[in-house]
Amino acid sequence: PVAAKAMAARHNLPPRHLETILQALVRQGILKGVRGPRGGYELARERRRITAGDIVRAAMTATGEDGLPPLPESRLVEAVVEPVVRQAAEAFLAELDAVTVDELCRQADARVAVGTVEMADFTI
Repeated sequence: PVAAKAMAARHNLPPRHLETILQALVRQGILKGVRGPRGGYELARERRRITAGDIVRAAMTATGEDGLPPLPESRLVEAVVEPVVRQAAEAFLAELDAVTVDELCRQADARVAVGTVEMADFTI
């Protein structure tokens, strides 16, 4: 298990914000929390069974966002613009659903192996 503080420091994120996201990932069954002095978070499922879409949806839920900016209140916007924006958001999430955490880790490992990025730490 990896402590939230360690992950926050590694990725230069505010710990409180990260903790909110991690808890949402636990509620969605993506992570599991391990209590105790050596506790933290670890994957609740195999990497190949978690998609980028799963993670983004959980994060959007945690932050109270539906992924869309607020639109002006207007019948025209409601009838014309909003459906197009929603369709684009759904297409974006569908693309993310086709990418697993395992695939992302393999791509990163390949880039580390050829020297295009520095050594990565995928521990969660």
